[in-house]
Amino acid sequence: MVYQEVECCEQFTVHPEIVEEVRALMPQEELLADVADLFKIFGDSTRIRILMVLFEREVCVCDIAQLLGMTQSAISHQLRILRDNHLIKSRRAGKQILYSLADDHVKTIIGQGLEHVQE
Repeated sequence: MVYQEVECCEQFTVHPEIVEEVRALMPQEELLADVADLFKIFGDSTRIRILMVLFEREVCVCDIAQLLGMTQSAISHQLRILRDNHLIKSRRAGKQILYSLADDHVKTIIGQGLEHVQE
């Protein structure tokens, strides 16, 4: 990836009306920190791979481990992080625990992320 320098104004001028308009629209710092924490969860490739599996269908830990070539223990650790952050949910089906995406918001985030990087 090639990084280009960001262009800056030739003269430093603050536009108070713009600053105040945007400031009034900005979410609270605490909410922005929560959003940043959410995106940190998406910053791990193993968790993204798990979410992609769950994007397709509800599955158990054994199937995720087989699909990703990882141990059940490693998958369980990542599932706990995803569940604790409300990105996935689980349900019991007999002796199995099946995992799925928590809601359509998660599916939208993943779908839009894929779309963005494929542009």
